[in-house]
Amino acid sequence: MTVASETSVLFDWIVTGGLLVSAFVTLLSAYRVIRGPTVPDRVVALDVISTNVVAIAVLFAIQSDKGALVEVGLVLAIIGFISTVAVARYVIEGDIIE
Repeated sequence: MTVASETSVLFDWIVTGGLLVSAFVTLLSAYRVIRGPTVPDRVVALDVISTNVVAIAVLFAIQSDKGALVEVGLVLAIIGFISTVAVARYVIEGDIIE
């Protein structure tokens, strides 16, 4: 085995490990969304889920060599940010649009 192929195998293992860790953290966050004692706990858990979905999309794009999934990850990041701001504003002020 050459050094390049060993590096490629190691890189594949690291990306797969990242996918598994992100999926596991997403499941833990889903539990917090369901059982969270307060609304801010649930909002933070939803933000963690959206961040992990972006990470999963990008890691899968790296693993499968499909660049379009990176764009999907960017769109999901924007949607996650906007939804977090909207929910935070609703929790603080009770209204999203003035």
